[in-house]
Amino acid sequence: MAKQPVRVHIFNQAYTLLTDGEAAEVHRAAEEIDQLMTSLAGRGNAPDPTRIAVLACLHLADRLHSAERKLEGFEDRSARLAGLLRQTITD
Repeated sequence: MAKQPVRVHIFNQAYTLLTDGEAAEVHRAAEEIDQLMTSLAGRGNAPDPTRIAVLACLHLADRLHSAERKLEGFEDRSARLAGLLRQTITD
């Protein structure tokens, strides 16, 4: 599938991104990032766009790491349950 350009606005800047996925997904992600950056900018005086972008990246990285830890927990529980099921079936 060919990549298609998608135009988004984040923190008063326009970007054209190429995606081979759904344009709506790109728009949703851009909107979430725009809202996060706008929220962060509202917390300080004379916000520097680069500083706001770095803070947004740190926030998103923290959310990603939290999700990864949860996923690892689910994987561990799933493996334990699979073991119990195998043990129950073979007994």
